[in-house]
Amino acid sequence: MKEDSKIYIAGHTGFVGSAILRNLERRGYKNVVVRTHKELDLMHQESVKKFLEEEKPDYVVLSAAKVGGIQANISNPVDFLMDNLIIEYNVIKNSFEVGIENLLFLGSSCIYPKEAPQPLKEEYLLSGYLEPTNEGYAIAKISGLKMCEYYSKQYGLNYISAMPSNLYGMRDNFDLKTSHVMAALIRRFHEAKVSGSQEISIWGSGEQYREFTYIEDLADGIIFLMEHGEKVKGFLNIGCGKDIKIKDLAYKIKDVVGFKGNIIFDKSKPDGMFRKVMDVSKINSLGWHYKVELDEGITKTYRWYLNNC
Repeated sequence: MKEDSKIYIAGHTGFVGSAILRNLERRGYKNVVVRTHKELDLMHQESVKKFLEEEKPDYVVLSAAKVGGIQANISNPVDFLMDNLIIEYNVIKNSFEVGIENLLFLGSSCIYPKEAPQPLKEEYLLSGYLEPTNEGYAIAKISGLKMCEYYSKQYGLNYISAMPSNLYGMRDNFDLKTSHVMAALIRRFHEAKVSGSQEISIWGSGEQYREFTYIEDLADGIIFLMEHGEKVKGFLNIGCGKDIKIKDLAYKIKDVVGFKGNIIFDKSKPDGMFRKVMDVSKINSLGWHYKVELDEGITKTYRWYLNNC
């Protein structure tokens, strides 16, 4: 990938896409193509095909997706399955049809079976049942990954996929109805602090483990894979390879925010998958490693939330 390579980022206004755009600009890539949702609806097949035919990018990064936390996934499985399948089909299939040879698809760690051994290795895909609370989203992401794998195998293309761990950082979604755990906790602790609440209730036992990767590290890893695409086969995990109990995470966020009340863990609510930490040995062996530790990342994220939300 060269500085003047034309790179299209699908989903550049989103959490992940905006981070990839910032990273590309910092690295000096000068020919990045973007479209807002109003300018290009990725759910509309003919519009996507026309756009790709006109622009003919050298690289496509598919970071656009319908995403949400556990409550949103439980309530709307049809939307999370169908919307993501349509976006993936339109972008991946039409990239192939207009002759684009390089594409990177962004997946999710939820593709792995609920009872898979830890840490999660790439070869554990499709070895067992998925976590029921986000099954629709996971099936869509597996389908996108397999589309890329099959197009590469059948037509000799460089369509690769990256599976990130849980993400957090600037420009995260802090809407309590659709956000993931890190952003939701930051907002809830802040609002509890401001309102003078004496306690805060959190879904689940707090005993489940999650891995968190700072968004700028993910963007760095994505571009690393694009620059080393000839060494990548199929898909690779991207993460820090370390996890933390949700209970311990909650107390870290409490300290950063400065909330003085008590934390109540509501065990009547679902925990989701008990543990989910990625094996990142393959991407590490290519030369990429994360940089931002969790304490630093939480502080940066809360500072961004205060300044922007």
